[in-house]
Amino acid sequence: MKKSVLREYTESLVIAVVLALFVRTWVFQAFKIPTGSMEPNLLVGDHLIVNKMVFAPTATSFERAMLPQRDVSRGDIVVFKYPEEPERDFIKRVIGLPGDRLELRRKVVYINGEPLDEPYAHLIEPASDSAGVTGDLREFYGPVTVPDGQYFMMGDNRDNSEDSRYWGFLPAHYVKGRALFIYFSFQDGESVSRALQGTRWERLFATVK
Repeated sequence: MKKSVLREYTESLVIAVVLALFVRTWVFQAFKIPTGSMEPNLLVGDHLIVNKMVFAPTATSFERAMLPQRDVSRGDIVVFKYPEEPERDFIKRVIGLPGDRLELRRKVVYINGEPLDEPYAHLIEPASDSAGVTGDLREFYGPVTVPDGQYFMMGDNRDNSEDSRYWGFLPAHYVKGRALFIYFSFQDGESVSRALQGTRWERLFATVK
């Protein structure tokens, strides 16, 4: 029996909705940058696509062969559940991996005693001349050892970022995905209705790195 046009449209719509929900829940997520903690690399008003599959566990060799997955690496920019309020999402860069001995001295990050090369890091003010601990976590932190199954996260805008220096380590199971690219970007304060005026066209489809 031939399906009616209405039934065909209804089935197509249901399938589209199911696929959209699957993609939204398991594969990709949209995320908007709400603060300046990742400036100048990510700006307030940047809209990102986040890959939620890349760090997901796999149960079989078939899944590992079919899905492009890998472990979290130092330097990855990831979206995660904020440990103190898990209903909120944060975005930061992975700096310390499990087992790393991490220290901040005069705004320079040291991993296992060696200074970390960080071309992405931005400082609002230069490091002070102090040679010792000042109590300012923007200047000195640690040393600490990152526990198994956790990460040390930092914003690129080092003098204006609420990160692991203030709230501690990030449990691995709070990681939601890796930021891929900017799909849209509005100047701060612009509404969707003024998109053409406030859009940063030069940032569209730029990869996050």
